[in-house]
Amino acid sequence: MACVLIQHSGLRLHGADEKFDEMSSAETEEREALEAAAGGGAKRAYVRRIFSEIAPSYDLLNHLLSLNIDRGWRARALEALALDRRPRGTFLDICAGTLDVSAELAHEPGFDGTVVAVDFAEPMLRRGGEKTRGLPVSPVVADALQLPLATGSADGAIVAFGARNFDALDAGLRELARVLSPGARLVILEFTTPPSRLVRLGYHLYFHRVLPFVGRLVSGHRTAYSYLPASVANFPAVGELARMLERAGFENVGFRTLTMGIAAVHWGERASRSTPSAPSVPAGSASGSATPAERGR
Repeated sequence: MACVLIQHSGLRLHGADEKFDEMSSAETEEREALEAAAGGGAKRAYVRRIFSEIAPSYDLLNHLLSLNIDRGWRARALEALALDRRPRGTFLDICAGTLDVSAELAHEPGFDGTVVAVDFAEPMLRRGGEKTRGLPVSPVVADALQLPLATGSADGAIVAFGARNFDALDAGLRELARVLSPGARLVILEFTTPPSRLVRLGYHLYFHRVLPFVGRLVSGHRTAYSYLPASVANFPAVGELARMLERAGFENVGFRTLTMGIAAVHWGERASRSTPSAPSVPAGSASGSATPAERGR
């Protein structure tokens, strides 16, 4: 009887050890996700890895979790890009992912140019290959902070839900300014924090509870969809991002918030002069800051 009790106790301890190891691993992964979202040296490798891992389920989750609202947001961003100004130009889709934006850009009425789709997670680009078959889209595996493009060679660029994944946002904006020709427009579409307290309450509940749960369930990845809300929380507010664009060498900068402030479209034009323009966009004034760039379209 004593031997039986000892063996049974041993089995329970072994199971407890396994459960402890699993919890410890989950906590480590969660901490890694939060540290990456905050920025720093580990962010680049973490972002490349998780997006490579979730590539098979990315499109399904992207549309499911956004309730397809993301399609309208991308349409607003493409409008801000003002393709009609340079319809035969070379346009960059930075952090192109599974090529939704590239395909939509190439299908824009009157567009007769070329799209260079850049992402450093090759599985994402491969996953979206069918969307751009037969279209003037060239996928390139590259880091947005070290673009393999000549200075002043691009006629426009768009970053849709990818700017918050830059491990150094200032450096990323400067690199985009480098490859754009004078007067070329950069558009950034990104999540932001709603100004309304009531909307913000529902937003945080969805982003921090519902989204990670559904994301884990469908993708099988434990932390990718915990990284998302944390990376949004660490991203600059709309007014600050506008000032960062100006410091990076863009002028006629403006922004517009979308869907009660859940997302925002920013734009700016590569300054003709070599020195960055002085900040002039007022913080937190979506309508006021939109006017100068709208006049420049």
